[in-house]
Amino acid sequence: MLKRKMAARLAEWKNGGKSGGGRKPALLVKGARQVGKTFIVREFARANYKNFVEINFERQPSAKGAFEGDLDARTIILNLSAMGLGPFEAGETLVFFDEVQCCARARTAIKFLVEDGRFDYVESGSLLGIGYKDVPSYPVGFEEQAAMYPLDFEEFLWARGVSAEVVDRLREDYAAARPVEAFLHERMMKAYREFLVVGGMPAVVEAFVENDDFSRTLRVQNGILDSYRDDISKYADKEKMLAKRMFDAIPGQLNKKNKRFILADLEKGAAARKYENASMWLTEAGIAYNCFNVAALEAGLRLNEKRNLYKLYMLDTGLLCALGMNGVQSALLSGGIEVNEGGITENAVAAELAKKNIPLYYYDKKGRSELDFVFEESGGLSVIEVKSGKNHKAHASLDRACGEARTPLLRRAVLSKHNTETGADGVIYYPLYMTMFF
Repeated sequence: MLKRKMAARLAEWKNGGKSGGGRKPALLVKGARQVGKTFIVREFARANYKNFVEINFERQPSAKGAFEGDLDARTIILNLSAMGLGPFEAGETLVFFDEVQCCARARTAIKFLVEDGRFDYVESGSLLGIGYKDVPSYPVGFEEQAAMYPLDFEEFLWARGVSAEVVDRLREDYAAARPVEAFLHERMMKAYREFLVVGGMPAVVEAFVENDDFSRTLRVQNGILDSYRDDISKYADKEKMLAKRMFDAIPGQLNKKNKRFILADLEKGAAARKYENASMWLTEAGIAYNCFNVAALEAGLRLNEKRNLYKLYMLDTGLLCALGMNGVQSALLSGGIEVNEGGITENAVAAELAKKNIPLYYYDKKGRSELDFVFEESGGLSVIEVKSGKNHKAHASLDRACGEARTPLLRRAVLSKHNTETGADGVIYYPLYMTMFF
């Protein structure tokens, strides 16, 4: 069984404080399909509750009927009990609303169920941002939210049997900006290259860990990609053709030198407005991440973002390789991280930052100063360049950015396959796997 950080978040919620009304708020676990939401909630329930009631509104559409009348807690619980769900025992029961986006009234009912106070509630959904207009009223103040993603690199190391002591040592080396012991660095880079190919989708990781068979992991990855295409066809409505076109174009767009998503490559004369909703659908579904351009290096990056200039990353590098980069897996595993113009490694860094809820921005001043990632921390800015080639110490754009920044650059980092080193100019060179500590 895979160890996931979400287990600690669930425990924190269970043992945490109460809502404004003195009751435990519900916990909404958000994330793309097949990142492990349902599995982790089930395992948590088995370990912490006497009774577990699970309602999947996609698989059991008839359960929506329990919420069609009055939304008082007593009526809802009676309706669910009449369906054979239960037992409902006060103080001993976790009620789980899975795929809650399929029943908007259940989301609204959370307020009244939490006020009732007899049971604990967890919700889960994959397409919550897409169906937001259908929810009559959100349970503000009665619901906490937690985002779940594919496994990050630290979780991948756990799955590969790497001990917590090793990760702690790496964390210490990161904090001190000192080189990792040579043998350990070599092993971590090997694991990182595996991570680029396998990715972090739980079913894929489990298939790989069981027998190290990359052909089997590829079959699982293709199955997940097919399910995402099915979701686009089923839920994207009139945007489905455009969303599919953008989804399938991600690998090719990242194969370019500057990685920017160019709509004209999809359709001659394509207007940004035409594809805006399709792009939003992919990101709201959690399938992709937007990385917007910023016009200036100064605090308040969101105020300077140019939403018509963006990069589009996949939520998972394993799926990215499987989607349209067949043949790169062998090159990556043998150390060729420069394949695909470094788009795979850049995507991996983007995904790790997104898992830490760091908004994704890049800086490009008329093609002269290009920085892969810019983010705010501790009252200043940090910038990252991702280098997949051999000459990782050549960073003219990073040097020019120092003179263009209007807010102090607290950290200038270059990520590559090389070990940690601090340059005379203050630039810190980290190995790519250190992104897990940013």
